[in-house]
Amino acid sequence: MKASLTLIVCAALTFTALSRAQSVATAAAADEAEQRELSQALGEAGNSPVDFMRALEQHLKKYPQAKDRDKIERALVSAAIEAKDDRRTALYGERVLASNPKDVQILQKVATALLRHEDRESADRANGYAKTLEHELNELRKQAAPEGYSEFRWHNVADRRLADALRLQAQAQGVLGNKSEAVTLARRGWELNPTAAGAREWGRWLALDGKTMDAVARYADAFTLEDPDSTEEDRARDRVRMAELYHKAHKSEKGLGDLILQAYDRTSALSTARVARVRENDPNVQAKAVLDFTLPAVSGQALKMQTLKGKTVVVDFWATWCGPCRAQRPMYEQVEKKYSSNPSVVFLSVNTDEDRSKVAPFMTNEKWTQQVYFDAGLGAMLRVGSIPTTIVLNREGQIVSRMAGFIPERFIDMLTSRIEETLHEQ
Repeated sequence: MKASLTLIVCAALTFTALSRAQSVATAAAADEAEQRELSQALGEAGNSPVDFMRALEQHLKKYPQAKDRDKIERALVSAAIEAKDDRRTALYGERVLASNPKDVQILQKVATALLRHEDRESADRANGYAKTLEHELNELRKQAAPEGYSEFRWHNVADRRLADALRLQAQAQGVLGNKSEAVTLARRGWELNPTAAGAREWGRWLALDGKTMDAVARYADAFTLEDPDSTEEDRARDRVRMAELYHKAHKSEKGLGDLILQAYDRTSALSTARVARVRENDPNVQAKAVLDFTLPAVSGQALKMQTLKGKTVVVDFWATWCGPCRAQRPMYEQVEKKYSSNPSVVFLSVNTDEDRSKVAPFMTNEKWTQQVYFDAGLGAMLRVGSIPTTIVLNREGQIVSRMAGFIPERFIDMLTSRIEETLHEQ
C-alpha cells in the first residue's frame, strides 16, 4: 500500500512538472507570436507617427495584457508628442506617469496638453502635474551638472524649465478661477526666466484680474522681447491684444507707441544682461568649434584654445579614478619631452572628473607638476567616449588622430608617429 501511494505521488508530481513545462512553452510561443505580429504591424506603419500610433493601439486592444505594455504606452506618448496629438499625449502620458511619476519631460507635455482643454477638471489635473514638475526640477537642479554641461549652464537649463512649470501652474490656477494666484505664479516664472510666453501668460491673467495697464506692459514685453521661441504669428497676436487693452483703457491708441518703445528698452536691457551673464559664467556656451573653447585651469589662468591656432595640439583626456591613465602618464611625458624644444607642438592635460575638488589633491599625491585644465565641454565636442583618450589636433583645430585607450608596448611610438605626420602635413 505504501509503495502504491509513493507511485501515485510520483506520478502526480511528474504530471505537474510536465504541465508547468507545457505552460511555459505555450506562453513562450504566445509571446513570440505576439512580438512577431507587433513587428510586422510596425513595419507596415513605416515612418508615419499616426500609423505608428494606430498600430500600437490596435496591438494593445488585441493584447490588453501585453508583456511590454509599459514600453508600448511610453512609445505612444513619444509618438503623440511628435505628432502634436494632445488627446493621446494626455491619455497615454497619464498612464505612464501612474507608474513613473517623476518623468519631467512627460510631466510637462501632459500638463500642456491638458491645459489646452481650458476646462476645470483638466486644469486641476494639469496643476497637479505642474507642481510635481516644479518639485522634480528643483531636485534635479541640486544634482551635479551632466557631462558636457557647466554648473552655470545646467542651472540655466533648469531655471528655464522651472519657469515653464510656474507658467503652467499659472494657467491652471487661472482656469480654476484663482486669478490673483495665476498672476503671482506667472510673475515668478517671468522673474526666474523672462520669455515671451511667460510675459504673455502674466499679461493674460493681469487683464482678467482687472489690471489693464499692467497687462498692456506685459504684452508689450512679449511683443518686443528677443525670443527665438516666439513666432511672428505670436508677436502679431501680442500686438493686437496689447492694442485692444490699451484702447479699452484710453479710448484710443495715442501714446501706445511710447509704451512699446519703453518695453523695447526694457527687454533689450534684459537680453544684454543675460548674454553678458552667460559669457561671464560659461564662456563655452556658444562654442561651435574646438578653438572657440576656454578651459579653466586647476590652478592659474584659463586657457583660450584660440591662442593655440597654428600649432599641433596633443590633448590627453584623463580622470583621477582611471588606473590606465596613471599607467600611461610616464609614457606621455616621454613623448612630451621629445618635443619640449619645438614651439609648434603643445601638450594639454585635460581632466574629466565630475568632482573637480579631487583633482588638486590627486596631483599633489602623485607629484604631477604639469598644468592641468578641466574639460568644460571640450570632451563632448570631440566625442570622447572613454578614457584615457589622446587626440591630436592640427593647426586649424581639426582632429587628425584619435587614440582611445593605450597599448603600453606601442604607445610612445604610435603617438610620436602621429605627431610627426601632422607636422609634415603642415
